[in-house]
Amino acid sequence: MALLGGTTPVDWLVVGLGNPGSQYERTPHNAGFQVARELVRRWDLGKGRAKFRGEFWQGTVREFPGEDPTRVAVLLPQTFMNESGRSVSPARGQLKVPLERILVLHDEIDLAFADVRWRLAGGLAGHNGLKSLKRELGEPTFGRVRIGVGRPASTDPEIVSGYVLGKWRQPEHEVEDLITTSADIAESIVFGRRELVAAKPNG
Repeated sequence: MALLGGTTPVDWLVVGLGNPGSQYERTPHNAGFQVARELVRRWDLGKGRAKFRGEFWQGTVREFPGEDPTRVAVLLPQTFMNESGRSVSPARGQLKVPLERILVLHDEIDLAFADVRWRLAGGLAGHNGLKSLKRELGEPTFGRVRIGVGRPASTDPEIVSGYVLGKWRQPEHEVEDLITTSADIAESIVFGRRELVAAKPNG
C-alpha cells in the first residue's frame, strides 16, 4: 500500500453510507460505514482527513505483491444519509471517476440479515442515501454492495426507522461476520475478481 498526497485521479471510489455521530455507531443503517472502515484497515490507508464534506482516504493497493497497483479512495460522507450525494458528487468530479467505478456500500432492509449482494445500477429501493446519490450524480449507474440487515415484522415507518437506527439486535460475532463478508465482496469487485461473488445474484 502507498498513500497518495493531495487528491489525484483514482481507479475506484468506495463510498460507505451512514450517519455521523456516536449515537449512530454500530447500527444497521451505518453498516456501510463499518464495511468501509474495514476496507481502510485492510488496505492500510492510515489516518483519514476531512475532505468533500466527509472522512476521506486515498492510496494505492495491490492484491498480491508484484501486481500493478489499484488506485483507491474511500469516502464516508458526514452530511447525514439523505444528503450523501453532496459529498460524493464533488469527490467524483475531482477524482475523475466514471460512475461505474463508484462502489457504494449500504444497508438493505429488503435482504435478510447476512445476505450480501452486489449490483451495477438498478433501482433505489426507497433508500434515502441512494436517492441523494442519484439526484447529485444524475444517474443511478454506480455499483452497490447491498448489505442485508433484515427488517422488523412491521411496515410502520416509525418501527422500521427505530430498527435501522437502533443498535444491532444480532449477536456481535454475527455482525462481525456480516461486515467481513461484505468487505470481501467489495474487495473482490475492486480487484476484478467477480467470480468470487458470482454465487450471489447481481440483484
